[in-house]
Amino acid sequence: MPELPEVETTRRGIAPWLEGQRIARLITRVPALRWPIPAVLPERLAGAEVLAVQRRAKYLLLCTDRGTALLHLGMSGSLRVLHDPPPPGRHDHFDLVTTAGAVIRFNDPRRFGALLWTETDPATHPLLAALGPEPLGTAFDAAWLRAHCAGRRIAIKPHIMNARIVVGVGNIYASEALFRAGIHPARAAGRLAETRLAGLVAAIREVLAEAIRAGGTTLRDFRQGDGTPGYFTQDLRVYDRAGRPCMVCATPVRQQVLGQRSSYYCPRCQR
Repeated sequence: MPELPEVETTRRGIAPWLEGQRIARLITRVPALRWPIPAVLPERLAGAEVLAVQRRAKYLLLCTDRGTALLHLGMSGSLRVLHDPPPPGRHDHFDLVTTAGAVIRFNDPRRFGALLWTETDPATHPLLAALGPEPLGTAFDAAWLRAHCAGRRIAIKPHIMNARIVVGVGNIYASEALFRAGIHPARAAGRLAETRLAGLVAAIREVLAEAIRAGGTTLRDFRQGDGTPGYFTQDLRVYDRAGRPCMVCATPVRQQVLGQRSSYYCPRCQR
């Protein structure tokens, strides 16, 4: 699933082709995605000016002079910027066409993506209203994390993957951040001292920033706006490395299921 770095990479890839432009038309081929694309959306977007392309958690926000389109990549979605588009393929579900001629094409083999619409403040939308702070923002710090870990017996890895605690820390980056912080993924959240949580916050920021600079992580489906894969795959230190030697101490990396997700860790470096 595209996680925060992949969504941010996508935002940066499409923003130059959308911001300050007008939408000529929205072409929908498969409106039945995770939620149906609103039938009124082609009419709402036709002629609308895109004021900004923003991101909140894993949602892209296309802010126009008429309202905001919320776009989620789902499990396998990607957006491509095309200037001489080929005929749409089986999984090319909609195109956003600007008056300047750019085509933003959404491809989603699993059809778990979404394109929704709101004419009110998007921060109050039901999908966004209860979300926690952005991991790269100032609101997410050791004090915040400590306050939301206090007394909790839940393992720290699924805890930091909870979007009400902090948004955008998906499975790959949670494993990588915990490795860098030296914290075992099954450690109870409430048993971590604030100094260790401060190290975890720093590790989350570091991993996400590095992944964004590398264009995200491509394991299966994700592609950047120009079609290239994300290169952070080459920098993964524990994720999907079960049985291979730890890059620090050479102990074999282990795999454990936590919160129904595979977790990867070094039993010697992480306590």
